Amino acid sequence: MFIPFYFPRPGQLRVVIVGGGYSGLAALAGIREFRPDAEIVLIDPRSHHLKITHLHETFRRPLTDFQVAFSALEQRFGLRHIQASLQFDDELLTQWQANRYLTVNDEDIEFDYLLIATGAGSRTLEKNEQTLDLADFTRRSGAELLREHLGETGGHTRHVSVVGAGATGIQFLFEMALYLRTLPFTTHLRLINSDKAVLKQFNPDLGRYVEARMSDLGIEHVDSHLYRKQADNLICIEQAETGDVRELPSDLTVLFLGKSPIPALYANQFGQVTVNGQSLDRVFASGDGSHYRAPGSNALTAQSAVRKGKLVARNILRHCSAFPMLEPYLHRDLGYVINLGPTDAVGWLAMERNIVGGLPAAVIKELVEAQYDLLLAGIDTYLI
Repeated sequence: MFIPFYFPRPGQLRVVIVGGGYSGLAALAGIREFRPDAEIVLIDPRSHHLKITHLHETFRRPLTDFQVAFSALEQRFGLRHIQASLQFDDELLTQWQANRYLTVNDEDIEFDYLLIATGAGSRTLEKNEQTLDLADFTRRSGAELLREHLGETGGHTRHVSVVGAGATGIQFLFEMALYLRTLPFTTHLRLINSDKAVLKQFNPDLGRYVEARMSDLGIEHVDSHLYRKQADNLICIEQAETGDVRELPSDLTVLFLGKSPIPALYANQFGQVTVNGQSLDRVFASGDGSHYRAPGSNALTAQSAVRKGKLVARNILRHCSAFPMLEPYLHRDLGYVINLGPTDAVGWLAMERNIVGGLPAAVIKELVEAQYDLLLAGIDTYLI
């Protein structure tokens, strides 16, 4: 990570990072690279960092493969992890800016800079014992959850419904399809989609590729329907245009309703939090929970989260240097690839009309994920 115009001043640098996801750890690695003497405190309620972009792979790999203990990161990066949740509002943010400390578990933590790197909330609906959502997969592997809900012995055909045809829902759908084939009974898998086509937010060619692969695997596609409820081995859905309601057999429904589009924090072009139109120069935001008023991408993706974290790291270092010239957020998405199982994928690269599919797309996705793994090891290979 090259930082022009960075001339560090002597003295201690104290940074508190709230949130140990992709963005928070990208910022952590960036600060530590140039300030090995910085005092860094990470506040996160979990005991581990979770590589959430890999969760669909837990139908074939253990969940622990995608967890990194914060205790290991403490040793690697010389930080202190406090396992706690932190709530905030505009008043508290302004108070922290003025006082330069916050209180966690009855302890006052002083800082020179505060970074709030929280994720976006997920849309949720009422669940029952026949319903799962993304949060369930953060605690147990996909294979465990399907075996528990569908059983492990033969008998009647099981019906599984996946609700949501965004990137996350599609990745889980294909992994489920391949895993269900290994179980000792017949299964019927369907996708419930509120739109006519899948992956509506992308180039239509991506959706057409996915739908062709769904047909190859015998996955039913129920389009233009809204989910209403799951009960008594039935899923209740409503036709989006007419309002007609019908029920289909479903032993398990898995909900992928997407992330909340409402950001927790707004920030200026440099990543500094804004409250009532005023920028807090010592309080930064990054991650899916932040919206930058800047030309750069605010997409709710790991790619944007990492780039925001890296930008904030550079701007914290610049702000505390002899010449505080901050850098605006200009990152544009470089591509997006969606896995369709271990050897297939589809996405775009460089330009949205530049579609790539099949094994080459899957390899690109693996290379991108490996780049983040290197960052967690303290090796920054991101050029932009």
